[in-house]
Amino acid sequence: MKDNIPNIDESVFIAPGVQIAGGDEIQIGKNSSIWFNSVIRSSGQEVLIGERSNVQDGSVIHTSTSGGTYIGDDVTIGHMCLIHGCTIGNRTLIGMGSLLMNGVKIGNDCIIGAGSLLTQGTVIPDGHMAFGRPAKVIRPLTEEEIAGLPAHAEEYVEEAKKFRE
Repeated sequence: MKDNIPNIDESVFIAPGVQIAGGDEIQIGKNSSIWFNSVIRSSGQEVLIGERSNVQDGSVIHTSTSGGTYIGDDVTIGHMCLIHGCTIGNRTLIGMGSLLMNGVKIGNDCIIGAGSLLTQGTVIPDGHMAFGRPAKVIRPLTEEEIAGLPAHAEEYVEEAKKFRE
């Protein structure tokens, strides 16, 4: 019989109003945070959220019938995003209000501009910026931009600590 309890590390901050629907196919790593009124829902597929990642207010993380949703370490998902059946690499920033459809693959160290629409099957290579409706790769990130990406995630690790006090 399948365990029906999501696997959420004890260090994870879950704000009031968050809804998590699914069993042990949902895993959330150490020091991650899920903010007000966000929804994480599995339809039997995996939802894996790495360490120190944050899902900001009002965002929805869902699976597709053909695959899970995989979010790496040190990922920032801005307010009011829809993340659906896709893969997001480590140290990536998803701008507010972005929509990521089934089969999207975003590499490590990427920035997706606010309000972007990544249509089914879109691939963004490591170290690139993309935005638009539909989103297109704009340019490679500079070394300075890549070096700054973990700071976004760390800011939310610290913010979660304040809410626990």
